[in-house]
Amino acid sequence: MSYHRAGWTRSRSPHADQGSTTSVCTRSASAVWTRLRAESCGTRSPRIYEWLGRPERILDPAAGRGEFVNAVPSPDRWVVDIIDRFDSHLDPAIKVVIGDARCVELPTGYFDGVFVSNLLEHFPSQEDVGTFLSHTRESMAPQARIAVLGPNFRYCMRDYFDCADHTLAFTHEAIEEHLYAAGFDIVRVVPRFLPYSFRGRLPRAAPLVRAYLRCPPA
Repeated sequence: MSYHRAGWTRSRSPHADQGSTTSVCTRSASAVWTRLRAESCGTRSPRIYEWLGRPERILDPAAGRGEFVNAVPSPDRWVVDIIDRFDSHLDPAIKVVIGDARCVELPTGYFDGVFVSNLLEHFPSQEDVGTFLSHTRESMAPQARIAVLGPNFRYCMRDYFDCADHTLAFTHEAIEEHLYAAGFDIVRVVPRFLPYSFRGRLPRAAPLVRAYLRCPPA
């Protein structure tokens, strides 16, 4: 099975915390984020929301259909996407900003948590990745954290470019370099956090998702 990376970062000056994982289809993703939220708010092992420090003001650029941001209990939630495709999928309390995540206007020094999922591999160049991370960092408050999830090329190279819109390939170490260059300090890295895909022979049942998240591959 191919896997995806996850890591966590804190910025060298004011900011950050980072993680990475895989692309999943909408139904599977919703189940995963719902479970991550439940475990974060309960007494069991904390997940992404907890790793981000339970942020009150969270930003989700390239939010897809809002699977993650819908699941977290932060009182102030923002999403950014280049096209408005949220329709009825997004909680109406979430603020939507339409624009290019590399340069869209955001408040300076505002967010105390940022979650980036399956975005960096779609940028046209490495320079665009650096531009995006630097721009995002400017919107983050001192001591804020960023989590970056995405496919780990080291473990899924055979299938990686089956996704036609994957233009860049990253390992967890490459993401660490990008984050450090943008001013973040890496505090946690999980090279294999979620499977590359939830398509397979096993059913996508809640007990299986729950069991996987309790003991993911090392």
